[in-house]
Amino acid sequence: MRVYVPLTLPGLAEASRTGVLGDGPFVAYAVTPALREWYLSDDTEELEYAALSRAALASLRLLAADAGAPRRRVVVAVDVSDAAASSDPGRGLDPAALGEVRVAGAVRLAKAAAVHVDAADAEADVAAAAGALAAADGGDDDARYTVDGAEDHELLWYATQEIPSLVG
Repeated sequence: MRVYVPLTLPGLAEASRTGVLGDGPFVAYAVTPALREWYLSDDTEELEYAALSRAALASLRLLAADAGAPRRRVVVAVDVSDAAASSDPGRGLDPAALGEVRVAGAVRLAKAAAVHVDAADAEADVAAAAGALAAADGGDDDARYTVDGAEDHELLWYATQEIPSLVG
């Protein structure tokens, strides 16, 4: 199963230093039955993009909690065994949990397929979105528009060999 792990650049640097993406259990995003039902598509690439987008939003939440982190969302794509990732069926179609899975056990960064990171030109919009996230969660439409502004930026794809230059 391909899972998308939300991080920040300092989190990616730590994973690069230790070689471990997560010790488990940790939260990631994947194509779950609930995500399939919500997205209403059978196209695997579209569903994986939706899971990646959910992880990007989770990365934004990490940025909102870490004022010192560079304002760039980071998502690591990694393949794990189906048994290693599980979703909570009790949360069903809860919008906050769509695509969310818990990954059990340690995952080596060397198993990552790719890293997705915002371009430098997205930093201002990502910073504004991180600052507006709490208000958007509270129902503020203007704040939601600001958060959507970060989602307008596509995450760039990087090979895992490029991680040192991303965190350097």
